[in-house]
Amino acid sequence: MSKPCDLSALEARRLIGRKALSPVELTKSCIERIEQVNGALNAITTLDGDTALSVAKDAEQAVMNGDALGLLHGLPIGIKDLQATKGLRTTWGSLLYENHVPDYDDSVVANVRAEGGIILAKTNTPEFGAGANTTNKVFGATGNPFDPDKTCGGSSGGSAVAVASNMVPLATGSDHGGSLRTPATFCGVVGFRPSPGLVPRTTRPVSLLPMPVLGPMARSVEDAHLLLRAQLELDKDDPFSSDDVLRIPDALRGVDLGTLKVAFSADLGCAPLDNDIRKVFERKKSAFSRLFAETHDRDPDLSGVHEAFEILRAVQFVAAHKERLEKHRDRLGPNVIDNTERGLKYSLPDVAWAHKTQTGLYTRFRAFFDDADILICPAAAVSPFPHAQLFVEEINGEKMPGYMRWLAITYALTMALPAICCLPCGVDHLGMPFGIQVVGPIGSDAFVLEVAYALEQALAGNPETARPAPDLKALQKASS
Repeated sequence: MSKPCDLSALEARRLIGRKALSPVELTKSCIERIEQVNGALNAITTLDGDTALSVAKDAEQAVMNGDALGLLHGLPIGIKDLQATKGLRTTWGSLLYENHVPDYDDSVVANVRAEGGIILAKTNTPEFGAGANTTNKVFGATGNPFDPDKTCGGSSGGSAVAVASNMVPLATGSDHGGSLRTPATFCGVVGFRPSPGLVPRTTRPVSLLPMPVLGPMARSVEDAHLLLRAQLELDKDDPFSSDDVLRIPDALRGVDLGTLKVAFSADLGCAPLDNDIRKVFERKKSAFSRLFAETHDRDPDLSGVHEAFEILRAVQFVAAHKERLEKHRDRLGPNVIDNTERGLKYSLPDVAWAHKTQTGLYTRFRAFFDDADILICPAAAVSPFPHAQLFVEEINGEKMPGYMRWLAITYALTMALPAICCLPCGVDHLGMPFGIQVVGPIGSDAFVLEVAYALEQALAGNPETARPAPDLKALQKASS
């Protein structure tokens, strides 16, 4: 029989509600798993076991009393270390905040607590979320659960690893250029990037640039949907918050895949893609494309996306880190320095051009769905690489012009402000997890979730596309 920490979040919550599983038992099981495998992975940076067990005892008593229970009642949750947690160390992966303990919760953390979630631990992230390789000067690198010497992606790498190795059933993530989707695909878990404002983000340095969003990470679409429901809120401190939150269903029922018109794109017409990954995507596509009513290969028009993304991302970095760069350069990592310095070189005409380009891209992308219900593409351009390598320097012999270009398969979509569910889809040519992005236009979150839920069930029935699971016994042995 599996241990409580191996249960899905939804099943654990149902058992708790039926008094068949104690929140204390579940929390102890998660702590035990962390102690068994985190030594090999370094996904959990700060563990709050004693406090979590105390909260779990209160949660258990609430069940026994017959109290009203929240969506996440009794479930241990991992919180990405970019999100402030009251009374629990939050470092943002930076030496500047190495021993920082906030006296407040970020709004998304407060929402998780309000729905009965037990904040068990913080998960590792690159400094201030800058980079798709989870490593920093405070905690070091996080390893991939399928090969600890390889990267788990980033910046939500610690969350993806903690979920994949069953340390926690759910974890929070965030996504700008692919920070939620890249680690999800590298670690074989589900990540959902919602439309801007669906999960309020009140800490963006530039509130009117909505590209960075918050979202859930889990081992299934149903579990991700559960955490998403707890994260939802209408909060006008985020200017993009809207009543779209009311359209997310209480339960997923799926859609009839046989009614859908699906567009497939291997590289979005603009993203560098490893030749072997292209072959893997074509093989996966042939395994499940028959599920749909109609399919066609078609790229969205994302003209100008690379430079526009670099400029608008730089605006956020200058707003957030210019003062830090001036005062604490010696304590900052290379990604934060590089992005901020790049930003300082751009002019007002550059920024105006980027806004105009992104506006056109957004409009064209919405029109793309006049002839397609869903877009499906790979979620990463390469297989996971050694985490000692900070980023991908070349693809197919072509040198990348910067440390972000290998992420174009995710950041190009970011600029269109879509809803995206990243689904595990078997393994790649090297036996590492492979994932796909299920994409819809802004505001289509409920539909994307329903499609992803139905597709996930179909993929699970085929060994070629079923979600892979790491070897927990090998990870435990490596940790000892």
